[in-house]
Amino acid sequence: MIDKDLLPEKICLEDYGGNYKAYIDAVYEVFERDFIKHKSTFGSHKLAMKYHPAFQERAYTFYHMTHKGKIESERQPDLRRCECIPWARPTVENTSDWNLKFWRQARQRSNNRGCIALETEDETYFVILEVRETYVLLWTAFLSEYRHQSLKKLKEFEEWKQGEGGNIGTPDELIALMQESIKKARG
Repeated sequence: MIDKDLLPEKICLEDYGGNYKAYIDAVYEVFERDFIKHKSTFGSHKLAMKYHPAFQERAYTFYHMTHKGKIESERQPDLRRCECIPWARPTVENTSDWNLKFWRQARQRSNNRGCIALETEDETYFVILEVRETYVLLWTAFLSEYRHQSLKKLKEFEEWKQGEGGNIGTPDELIALMQESIKKARG
């Protein structure tokens, strides 16, 4: 459990008088500072991101981190995701120092997703990474909307630790495990 005093303040729409354009510009400034101008790392791995297809002249990863929805072309802005953008970089970069839970997610589309859980007293923030054979992509991030959503993901962590993740203790070990399985799958 992380004390919220360790985290940067959230960015709220009210701070911009309800002006969504000014607000989303400010949210992007934080994203750009933390992930484009500064090369964030997960363990020793620098994070890459998807720039294309660009969304409103911004990196596609930003779109994924600030919008939600199952159908890509119909994703809608999510103010809760936007508010927490300042938490993304410290979550990724302090995974070990803060003893955060992280694990490999098995998903229908990809077996190469890593999840990091930042738990505070009253909410859980998740950052998702996509591991590729030679690099790691920042994929998305979101604040859990419902308690059962957090519990489901944290149960997934516990099950992973009981199995494949039993000997994984660092971000670098997780990435090595996933990259090795990608290489094996390619033959």
